[in-house]
Parts: sequence; C-alpha cells; structure tokens
Amino acid sequence: MTSFSLFRLFFYNGLLGLTTAVTVYYAPGQNPFSTTSADASSYTGAAAYNPTTFDPPALPDPLPSLSLDFNIQNNPSGLSITQSGAFMGFSVEMSVANQVLGKNSSILQVPFLNLLATISQRSGAVRVRIGGNSQDTASQVASLDDGKVLEKDLSGVTNPTETPPLVFTPDLLYMMRNISDFVNVRWFVGIPFNDSSNFRLEIAQSAQEILGDYLIGNEPDLYAAHGHRSSNYSQYDYVGELGSLIDDMSQYSDLSVAQNLLLIPSVSGTWTPENVWDTGVMDTYGSNIAWMSVEHYPTDNCYAQYGTGTPRNDTELWPTYLMHSSAQSLIQPYLNSTAYAQSKSKPFIMFETNTASCGGFPGISDVFGAALWGLDYGLLMAASNFSGGMFHVGGQSVYYNPFISPPTNQSSYKQWTVGPVFYSSLVIAEALGPSNQSQVLEIGAENQSTYTPNYVIYENGQPVRMVLINFLSDSSGNSNYTANIAIGGGQTGQSNTTPSQVKVKYLTASSVSQKGNYTWASQTFGGNFESDGRLQGTEIIETIPCDQSTQVCSVSVPAPGAALVFLTDELTETEGAPSTTFATTTVTKTANTATVDASVLATSNGRSGNSPMGSSSKGSANDGVGLKASISSLWIVFGMSSGVGLFLRATYVL
Repeated sequence: MTSFSLFRLFFYNGLLGLTTAVTVYYAPGQNPFSTTSADASSYTGAAAYNPTTFDPPALPDPLPSLSLDFNIQNNPSGLSITQSGAFMGFSVEMSVANQVLGKNSSILQVPFLNLLATISQRSGAVRVRIGGNSQDTASQVASLDDGKVLEKDLSGVTNPTETPPLVFTPDLLYMMRNISDFVNVRWFVGIPFNDSSNFRLEIAQSAQEILGDYLIGNEPDLYAAHGHRSSNYSQYDYVGELGSLIDDMSQYSDLSVAQNLLLIPSVSGTWTPENVWDTGVMDTYGSNIAWMSVEHYPTDNCYAQYGTGTPRNDTELWPTYLMHSSAQSLIQPYLNSTAYAQSKSKPFIMFETNTASCGGFPGISDVFGAALWGLDYGLLMAASNFSGGMFHVGGQSVYYNPFISPPTNQSSYKQWTVGPVFYSSLVIAEALGPSNQSQVLEIGAENQSTYTPNYVIYENGQPVRMVLINFLSDSSGNSNYTANIAIGGGQTGQSNTTPSQVKVKYLTASSVSQKGNYTWASQTFGGNFESDGRLQGTEIIETIPCDQSTQVCSVSVPAPGAALVFLTDELTETEGAPSTTFATTTVTKTANTATVDASVLATSNGRSGNSPMGSSSKGSANDGVGLKASISSLWIVFGMSSGVGLFLRATYVL
C-alpha cells in the first residue's frame, strides 16, 4: 500500500477577497516545499522566517552563584513611579499596518485582536503606535484604488533604510478605532513632519475626530542624514518648527484638544535628549506636550541590510544580549531624562526599540534569548522610571517582529508567527498587572551576576510579585539557580510574613537559541505560521511550598528561563479584562474546499463499482459523503456607517 502526504496551495481572489484552498497529495519523498533540512546559509526567503541560529554562548567560568538569598521588605527605598500593566506596547511600521491590523475598517485581523486581548486581559489596556520612518513622509488622501487604506510610492524611496513614502486614507484610522471597540487599545499616530512649510494636518484632524490620541515627529535628529533637512539642522530648528506646528494647529477649532497631546522629541541618539531639553522647549511648550520620548536600539544591522554604516559581527554581539549589562547600558543614557520628566510631571517613553535597528539579526532577534533580553530590558525601564516602551513591528523584511501575519495574501487558520519579544511583553503585563499602582524595584544589583537579574513588584508598598531571570543556557539543569525568598525577615514593623506557599509561572525553552515554541506556563503560540493569536495548550502554574520553620520560599529558575513568582494568592492573568478571543465573521474557503482523507485516497481507484461519492457543492442532498468540508477563519467584519461601527455577527464555527 502506498501512503501519501499533503500540502495546501492558497490562491487569492483579489476581486472577491476570498482564498481558495486546493489540497494536493503526493508520494513520500516528494516534498517540494519542505524546508526542515534547508541550509540557513543559502536561505533566500523572507527575513521574518530566516532559519539561522547560533550555538548558545559558552557558560561562564566560574559559574555565578546558583543560590541567591532575597529578604524582601515593605516600603523599601528606591521604588519606581507607579506603572501601568500596559507598559510594553508595540510600534507598528505604518507601511505594514494593513498587514497587521486588517485590510480596512471593515475587515480586521482576528489573530491581531487575539494577541492584543491576551495582553489586555492581564494589563487592562494595550498601547500601539502606528509610525516609524514610513510615517515621516505619509500623506492622507480621500480614497485609493480598490478600497486600499494605504499604498507605497516605491518610486520615492530616498532614505538609507529604503523606506517608501506612503499615502493613506482615513479608513486606516477607522480601522484602528474599530479595533479599540473590541480591545482597549490606546493609539499613538504620527503627524508627518518632513515639510515644515506645509504641515499636513489632515491626519491630526482625522485622528482627533476618530481616535483622540496621537503624536508628532519621528527621530528629528536623523532628518538631515535622511535628506529631510539641511546638514546644519539643529535641535533649535526643530523646536522652532514645533512652535510653528502648534501655531498652525491653533487655527483649527477641531484641533483644540490635539494641540495639547503632542509627544516629543523621539530622538534616536544623534542628539541626546538633553540637547533638546536645553532649548527650553518644556518651559515654552510644556502645556502642549503630553509625553516625552526617545527611540533607541542597542546596535544596528544597517550595513548588512543596506550597505551603510558599520559592519557588525553578529557572533560577537550574540552573547551581549544574554547579560543584564545590556539592559543597563541601554537605560543609563536616559536616567537624567526620566528624572527631568518627573520634575515636569510628564511620562517618559521609549517610543521605538528592539534588538537592533535595520531589522535586527537572524539568530539573535528571533530566538528565545531575545525574549529574556526584552523581559530584562522592559523591567529595568520600569524600575528606572520610564513610563513605557514599544517593541517595533517591521514586517516580512525584518527579524525582530513581536508578531507578523503570513506573507502576501496567503490566509489560513493559524498562520501568524509570534516572535520572542511578544512573550517579553506578555510576562511584563502579567508581572505589573492592571492596578496602575505597581512599582518596580531591581534587587541584588550590587552583588548579583550579570546572568541573573531579579525584580520585585510592589503595590501600595507591599511586595506582591517577583520576576527572576536566568540567562545561562544549560540543558543539563546544572545551571538552574535557586532564589531563596524571605518576606519581612522578622523585622520590627514588617506586618507581612513569608506565605505558606507561592505560585510560579515559568517562561522556558530548551536553549537561548531556540526558535519558536517557547512556553509560558506550558502554553505557547507555536512556531512560524502556527498561531491564531491565542495561547495553545494546558496552562500549568507551579505551587511551591515554603519552609515555615525558616520562613523561606525556594524557587528554582531554569537555565535558560524566567520565573514570575506570586507572593500572594492574587494571580493577574484575568484581572485586567475578561478572557476574550474573537470569532470570525467572514471566512475564506467556503466553497470548493473539499479534502479527501489520505487513507481513502491511497486505496481508491475511482468509483470501483461502488456508490458514487456525494457532491461537495453547497445544498446538495447527499452533500459530502466521504468528504470533509474545510472552513478557514481569518477576519472579523466590522461595517462602518457614518463613523459608527456595526459588528456583523454572522459567526462561522470551525
């Protein structure tokens, strides 16, 4: 008997917006699209799915201490400002918004909604920015051909990062608003700032009407290098143009609120933020500024991607992402600004970041080590009085995506790819929770190893959760470390004591080099092309008894991995919002999608004198005898009428 395997081809019908699936059977050994044995050095596909990996770095010699003692006190000095559980959000490059958010205001991406709901469930809200280099030169138009919400002008590429200018319609903003009707998303939208003689305020007017929150400017310190300004363009010129923008906005009654919701300066390192603060901008325009911001990546991969800048040795860089010193070096230049922002009563945000600019590195940005790096980096920002951070989403051509839809118009159930830094955001959301009263303290900084950073989260002065990180990679288990946690320590005035038990959720993988299939409390978003935005599998939360005689809870932290330790009975995974996933209201593959069971096909020789197989057409009296109908979910349809969202509730069940 001959056995058969199958693969599917997807054909997109641009006129109807439908995808037809054809199931093809082929004999063993004839796997034309198999990539499991592909040589990474010869890979020519999209960067988002590059198979390159590096070996885990060698363990340090000697190993750091693998037994750490923590005596957690109430109301300690050094607590951060209060933080939102929505601390780590997402920055979506404007040019890929229609790949990530949806096709338009009427067709939303269900996996994207599910991913945002997963964060909101824990934090109460999600922050998403639509911007980046592609926003700098974007223009709003009334409509585009074929109902598109945005379109790239590929003939106008001038930046070193080869970012094309965009035109977009107000329907992009309606799409964002409709998403917020499902999940509590707070949006940041950029006002193009490339032409100060003609500020294109249409987007500000539309955003104010439709969304309410938005921002201006993106990396003004790079305007000269990118050809948007003269070579001697300075921070004083920028502040002067900011004043002109505010004056222009004041001429429009529908921008009366918007002109006081600006975010500046989003400098990226060519200027320091102090270069901008020293102009007096916060004293002059403080009432117009809602957020203070910077954008920063630890390094860049621009030379490999675009032939500009400095060549980087990725094998030498790889170990640096697996040390707490990486996060410390990223935070240090901004400690003065976070203090200055507090003196001005303004939040300070890392508005765009990720593992490396110009797309990141294969084998670094897309492996488990990046999840631990992002977790440490985000929590250290919170401990250092940032008010948030944004992991950038760049599309198919980058390695560092928190999440991305499948390429082209391919559309099928569970086809998204969820990257490592989304797990970072998820753990941070659950660690901080939805109370908006969380304060973060880095502990053991004076004598801890760079491989084992640790944080305590407080609410109202009481310790409620801990995050313990182990950057070491050792499958033998010999490099797991034990955190010995005592609460109160029996000191005078300490009302709380060590509990009888603690609950622990683990973020794990087999090594720091693993791609995909990471687990959070034993649940996962899978590997490439395997996610619909929902955690899959059975959740496992460990319960660890504490030694009541010594008043110590001993928690093991795997190498590599991280542990979220709940010091009270309050879990945060459902405190922010109800557990929500989204049904599909319009579907692909509703006709001509019959598939034949492989065992039936393998022994079939046509009708063979038996009764004919039934028709697979809809409505047939003998529909589908011996056949299985296949429906693939993709979209929520959200109709718009005079700006009012109407949810069409025709739900198809898989």
